[in-house]
Amino acid sequence: MPELPEVEVVRRGLERWVAGRTVAGVEVLHPRAVRRHPGGGEDFAARLVGQRFEPARRRGKYLWLPLADTGTSVLGHLGMSGQLLVQPTDAPDEKHLRIRIRFTPSDAGSVAGGAGTELRFVDQRTFGGLSLHEAAPDSADGLPDVIGHIARDPLDPAFDDAAFQAALRLRRTTIKRALLDQSLISGVGNIYADEALWRARLHYDRPTATLTRPRSAELLGHVRDVMNAALAAGGTSFDSLYVNVNGESGYFDRSLDAYGREDEPCRRCGTPMRRRAWMNRSSYFCPRCQRPPRVSP
Repeated sequence: MPELPEVEVVRRGLERWVAGRTVAGVEVLHPRAVRRHPGGGEDFAARLVGQRFEPARRRGKYLWLPLADTGTSVLGHLGMSGQLLVQPTDAPDEKHLRIRIRFTPSDAGSVAGGAGTELRFVDQRTFGGLSLHEAAPDSADGLPDVIGHIARDPLDPAFDDAAFQAALRLRRTTIKRALLDQSLISGVGNIYADEALWRARLHYDRPTATLTRPRSAELLGHVRDVMNAALAAGGTSFDSLYVNVNGESGYFDRSLDAYGREDEPCRRCGTPMRRRAWMNRSSYFCPRCQRPPRVSP
């Protein structure tokens, strides 16, 4: 599933190619793509026509396109395989095209998208989708109400480091579970949790209550560093399902230090990396650099 860097790459593409454009028509080609929209496909399409998109915004793994002067946004979640693509209107339809959004030609000359492009939502596994939602009460950035519980992410200027560190100490959980808790810190998924923990030399099962404030601050720094590095590389792509709005893959997978490197030598000490089943996922770690916590007798 795309994590913060992948979703941010898509958001930046939407900001460049879609912001300022007015919707001329919408086709919903698969009902599951709008299953989170209470009114269904016809209502989704009807309410979008004539609306103008403002610059895309993001909270963790969610992104949204505010509709100008309405207090409403198109909320998008990519799920496992969702793609938001800006394509020429005459490009062949993708096999798994679910939603097509056409723009009016009158605004083409004033935005980066130019004439002859449309926004397409493509989703092979149909776990993602688009939906219309009102802004949460007192939201300064138009955050859709249905994701009001999602915490800010570590790249958000308003992220509260001290509050995060205090919450870690109070949680009766382990460090990787805390990093994946979207109500505590958003945008961190399995890949970047493993990468940050490797950089911090912390085992994924380390109890959060044992982390000192300097240690948790160090971990947070590694989370930010690995995400910024992934952003610079366009995200992580293990297959063709994650791409940016132009259909290009990221290449941060070439720089991964932990995730997916089972039996390969640790880049620090040379010890073979290990993989363990964890919460229906996998955790990758170095058994020497990231020693497991001692079990109390």
